[in-house]
Amino acid sequence: MRSAPDSVNVRAPARLHIGFVDLNGSLGRRFGSAGLTLEGIGVSLTAHRARALSASGPQAERAQRYAQALLASLSLAGGARIEIEEAIPEHVGLGSGTQLGLAVGVALASLYGPDLTPRQLAALHERGQRSGIGIAAFESGGFVLDGGRGTRDVPPPLVARADFPDHWRVLLVHDDGMQGLHGTREVQAFQRLPPFSDALAAHLCRLMLMQTLPALLEQDLDAFGRGVAQMQREVGDYFAPVQGGRFASPRVGEALRWLEADGIAGVGQSSWGPTGFAVVGSEQQARALERSARARWHDSTGLRFSVLAARNRGGEVGAAHAQRAAAGTLSR
Repeated sequence: MRSAPDSVNVRAPARLHIGFVDLNGSLGRRFGSAGLTLEGIGVSLTAHRARALSASGPQAERAQRYAQALLASLSLAGGARIEIEEAIPEHVGLGSGTQLGLAVGVALASLYGPDLTPRQLAALHERGQRSGIGIAAFESGGFVLDGGRGTRDVPPPLVARADFPDHWRVLLVHDDGMQGLHGTREVQAFQRLPPFSDALAAHLCRLMLMQTLPALLEQDLDAFGRGVAQMQREVGDYFAPVQGGRFASPRVGEALRWLEADGIAGVGQSSWGPTGFAVVGSEQQARALERSARARWHDSTGLRFSVLAARNRGGEVGAAHAQRAAAGTLSR
């Protein structure tokens, strides 16, 4: 049996929440989410064994709360010094809470030895209450689809996973002037929404199974983009009464409509936003769009644009004495 490391490094990637496929729930499972793992944005931290618990860096207070709760729930003796080098911006639709919680949990499990998977750690943090795509992004990366929340008190299961084409790119549209709904306001928003029709849920499931996923596997960008855009229109309009429109940020909405007018099919908003996205076929095309967008919306408008690749692997865990697979059980 290998000794536990004195320190561990964890990288947890950000993800896009592309949309829900079933907000009706009449079959016993509700939500069901599609998502895409991103390269270039994520949580990066190092945790060291220590007598007391401390955290430093961006979102340190949040990370310390996660660590305190996990140490208490597992009755682990000892502490940790957590150094956060990078964090995902909070409440912008990129999965900041789930990925920070997973990174902290995986680090502590690696230091102190409980044999827990990322999925089990997420349940302890009460992540994955609606969507399981953040957990799946950490486990495997790529394009992921979960099966929705059922009657069991566990995160939604992963039902489909596919590599994203290496040459495709994602143009992100950031609005630094606002955050998406979260916390109590998010709970209240769901309570205010009307029933979601069975027919619309059936349509979205068919759209995912018979168009979006097959197009991705065949690398048919146009069909994939049209499937994503149709899902975004249906789900965005359903959420419009509680988020102020199809897109939470009017500025992001304006940029996405401009991209659509330029022939880009796969545009949308990630989760509650405000971050928007567009899927394009190459780095060259993405960079050209980025330059045009920056010329049209200069810094004073509050919009920023960035080009990212998808990430077809999950989180990374590196320790002094061993490398552990992020998707498997963290055993000694």
